[in-house]
Amino acid sequence: MSIARRSPSPIRAKGDGLRPSRNRDARRNRRRGLMAALFVVVFMAGGGIGLAWLPSMMATAPAYAQSAGSGASGAQVPRMVSLGADEVNVRTGPGIRFPVKWVFRRKLMPLEVVAEYETWRKVRDWEGAEGWVHRAMLNGRATVLVTRPEITIRRQPEATAPAVARLASGMVARLLGCDEGWCQVEVQGYEGWTPRQALWGVEPGGR
Repeated sequence: MSIARRSPSPIRAKGDGLRPSRNRDARRNRRRGLMAALFVVVFMAGGGIGLAWLPSMMATAPAYAQSAGSGASGAQVPRMVSLGADEVNVRTGPGIRFPVKWVFRRKLMPLEVVAEYETWRKVRDWEGAEGWVHRAMLNGRATVLVTRPEITIRRQPEATAPAVARLASGMVARLLGCDEGWCQVEVQGYEGWTPRQALWGVEPGGR
């Protein structure tokens, strides 16, 4: 039996040096103070005018929350995707002006798209951590992540079938398809079947 086992490299790393400077924060706070003062002046001068002005400001804020269905791109949300690069910045919001929360360091790692805003996608990883990445950093290749300490892939979707290889926790495999409780995967040239419960990234009903 061949062995395809290795210690996976770190998947997430915290953002470094990409947060706004203190001077930028100070300028932002001053702008917020001026906006608050302007609202008070308008409200004091015109009574209901201030109340009418506040909702109009709130309406300009982008809505990030999204229910199941079609996203901004017309694609299904939620859905599974995978990373298209070795390093991908994950931000607190949909835009480069938002600070980096962490950096994904695993190409083809599966992620779940849970929301869309223009060209940005809010993704969730296997541990439930969420953040925003640009759509250019994602692709539609079907992949899965091994979540158990070790699994065996077999020649047929049967527990008694000959073993092909063993995969360690955290390894990423290409998903070829699923049949009932088994999924066919390929990793490092080894191809076979493994129980579906041992994998993360399989969409409901398989794909």
